[in-house]
Amino acid sequence: MHGRRTFLAASVGTLASLASAKPSSAADGSDKKLTRADIDAMMKDLSNWGRWGKDDQLGALNLVTPAKRKQAASLVKDGVSVSLAHSAIKEPVDGSPAFVHRMIAVPKQGQEIASAADEYSVRYHGFTQTHLDGLSHLIYKGKMHNGFSQEELTPRGARKLGIENVKNGIFTRGVLMDMPRLIGVRFLDGKRAIHTEDLEAWEKKAGVRVESGDAILLRTGRWLRRDVDGPWDIMKGSAGLHASCLPWLKQRDVAVVGSDLALDVMPSGVPDFELPVHWVCGVALGTPILDNCDLEKVSEEANARKRWAFLLTVAPLVVEGGTGSPVNPLATF
Repeated sequence: MHGRRTFLAASVGTLASLASAKPSSAADGSDKKLTRADIDAMMKDLSNWGRWGKDDQLGALNLVTPAKRKQAASLVKDGVSVSLAHSAIKEPVDGSPAFVHRMIAVPKQGQEIASAADEYSVRYHGFTQTHLDGLSHLIYKGKMHNGFSQEELTPRGARKLGIENVKNGIFTRGVLMDMPRLIGVRFLDGKRAIHTEDLEAWEKKAGVRVESGDAILLRTGRWLRRDVDGPWDIMKGSAGLHASCLPWLKQRDVAVVGSDLALDVMPSGVPDFELPVHWVCGVALGTPILDNCDLEKVSEEANARKRWAFLLTVAPLVVEGGTGSPVNPLATF
């Protein structure tokens, strides 16, 4: 109970600090010390378990209501769509396996009527391929989101929370939160932790407030950094969200959260717990995560229009029992 009270007190302080709307000065998260006990408390205090019924398998996607979809559709003014997917990476890099693309039928020279065929093989969870993490992807202390047991995960797939539950797709308002533009750099340096103050400062700069049912897309400039500096050890020096932002995500009722890497700052700043934002989002909040998006083009389009909100559409593959899916998210202005 002491740890729980400590966290609740810290949460009040964190939420109260949102009004400051000033970019964080600490690049390594050192001003937001959290422990494993704090993450344990967040798993309970931020939980959406049971919020939409004990049998619910959609989680925070329940926040994408018909009214939210109509609001998102109304944002389409120019009819311009931009892909948020990075091209499939066909070599093992950044600690992740390659996307395998193999031609299995190639027309022979001289054939006038023929067809070509190929096959794909991809281990999409990792740091390279653009994908959606479903709610059966992450387990904490034997439980998935909404209290479903890890025993529901079998060699044939997930009996609960499989990606097929999202077969009708995600159609909501996307909000780009462009952190390099906020602080006036091309891309964020490694280990740069993004805090609640940064998110609020971006809202003020962009003139858009994150609302219930929104998808937020966090740009760190990861792909530009990779082009400029080359590959690096992802787990030892990557910008991203600090775990102190988690109460803010719950307070705003964010439905989907994504980034151009794996969302969390790495190292996380939480001793003995890597990717705490991932785990709390996936297990406690029930928030699907878009990983490894390429947000460079949408940043350019949004900046040209000075419009940082748009219609976001995401259609995962319908794979019964899948823990997620490779995707090609689209922003439409």
